[in-house]
Amino acid sequence: MNLKRIFICIGLAGSLVFPAMAQSPSESSGENAPANAIEKIVGESSGNVTIDIPDNILRELLKEEQHSQRRQHQDLRPGINKVSGFRVQVFGDGHNQHTLESRARARGNAVVAKFPKYRGQVYSYSSSPNWYTRVGNFRTQAEASAALSELKRAFPQYASEMRVVKSQIVIIK
Repeated sequence: MNLKRIFICIGLAGSLVFPAMAQSPSESSGENAPANAIEKIVGESSGNVTIDIPDNILRELLKEEQHSQRRQHQDLRPGINKVSGFRVQVFGDGHNQHTLESRARARGNAVVAKFPKYRGQVYSYSSSPNWYTRVGNFRTQAEASAALSELKRAFPQYASEMRVVKSQIVIIK
């Protein structure tokens, strides 16, 4: 779950906790009463806070997440799609203008030689006065970070220059 959904869950749980605390014992009875649930949680927590989200709310949150994922896939048309995503920048430099292009392309070729799975996913381009080489088409930052650590292990001499960057990526459906 992303950070926004976590705050929503905490907010919903908070809105369930405070009204339950305001109820008197005579207003609520039974084992499933909110006040009893809170006492049960606090008594068992050992200093940790445990939030019990009711099943109906949890189902709604999961439905929203599944709907969001389906909508992302539905937005893709057959063919080439350009969407917001992430790439790993393996080269970015603006010094020594005469050799920049060849160094940028050489870095990309080295990545493809060691990792054939990135063939066709190496992008070298110029944005004056700098040249950049970026690798991959990752939809999430987590995927890009995993690739970054893999590339840093393979090329420790360039590890300090490598980083994940937000970029327009290409998805072929």
